[in-house]
Amino acid sequence: MKEKKQIRIGMVGYKFMGKAHSHAFRDLPFYFDTDVIPVLQAIAGRDEQGVKEAAQKMGWASYETDWRRLIERDDIDVIDIVTPNNTHAEIAIAAAKAGKHIICEKPLALTLEQSLEMLEAVKRAGVVHMICHNYRFAPAVQFAKQLIAQGRLGKIYHIRATFLQDWLMDPNFPLIWRLKKEVSGSGTHGDLGAHIIDLARFLVGEFREVVGMMETFIKKRPLGDMDIHLKGRVEGTAWGEVDVDDASAFLARFENGALGVFEVSRFSRGNRAGNRFEINGERGSIRWDMENMNNLQVYLEDDERGLQGFRTINCTEVEHPYASAYWPAGHIIGYEHTFINLLVEMMNGIAGGYSPSPNFEDGVRNQAVLEAVERSVQTGGWVSISEVLPSVQVQSR
Repeated sequence: MKEKKQIRIGMVGYKFMGKAHSHAFRDLPFYFDTDVIPVLQAIAGRDEQGVKEAAQKMGWASYETDWRRLIERDDIDVIDIVTPNNTHAEIAIAAAKAGKHIICEKPLALTLEQSLEMLEAVKRAGVVHMICHNYRFAPAVQFAKQLIAQGRLGKIYHIRATFLQDWLMDPNFPLIWRLKKEVSGSGTHGDLGAHIIDLARFLVGEFREVVGMMETFIKKRPLGDMDIHLKGRVEGTAWGEVDVDDASAFLARFENGALGVFEVSRFSRGNRAGNRFEINGERGSIRWDMENMNNLQVYLEDDERGLQGFRTINCTEVEHPYASAYWPAGHIIGYEHTFINLLVEMMNGIAGGYSPSPNFEDGVRNQAVLEAVERSVQTGGWVSISEVLPSVQVQSR
């Protein structure tokens, strides 16, 4: 057998998303037969003891305490960015200049302007680039995309999407980086809203205009940090101002005429990860809930009267996207497999010399919607995407 080319990964960051990405890179060759295979070459983090322990636990061959050194290394082909949002642009642009392929966590940047700079950098360098919108890669979501593309739902009229959580409701939960605008760019809006915006673009189409509102329910919090399970840890007695949103909601019109209703919140008691959508078309509807991610609910108007209703399809059959790589039908897969499926596409892109979607172009369009909603909150009116997205060559989905 011909030995496969190894793609040597360098990852910046090593906590929550670092764990998810590391697992996916390690398991990818076990499930999928790709032309190139990832190798966990080096990981970078500022805390030497922490990054050393992470490297040993997650299977990385080496570590660095400076991401710049990681990018300079000749034995690194891909830079994986799993750091806070305010570092994405600097790392990605430096990686592109060094000729490294890049995968970056979402949202792509702090601002639309930054995201455009990142897109220009990867285009100029000619490197493969992706953004980690992993929820696209649940087999049920991919199957929903197939049904829509086949016209089974007909013309799309509505999408309703939410991403609801409750882990920030304790007023004594610490002021972590996700609650600081200078680090995160926005609060729940960018953290969770970016996900459902991407799902809407993937399934329904491009946004035309939006109108929204936001709220910050708790204005001050004690300083501290959190772990990968979103558990808070107060450090000292100092408090700080929360300058990002706790909840965001907006209405949208799409280029194809569909209407959208979107809501994200970390103050929805009882919701741990309520990433859900319903799409209604002239001939049918679909529903999906990430907390029950293997199942897709489908209603088809063509069904015989008396038998009409939402059916639940367990998307684990060989006919469902990505599902045949795993287990027999009915043997469900989990959250971690969405990352494996995404990274399969990146390996295929590197082998073929193209940037699979979602890539930095998708990240720019996502950022434009996020920014349009923020502008709408400031002005109190509808804002079109064309108002915030400059006239540059940004391809559609």
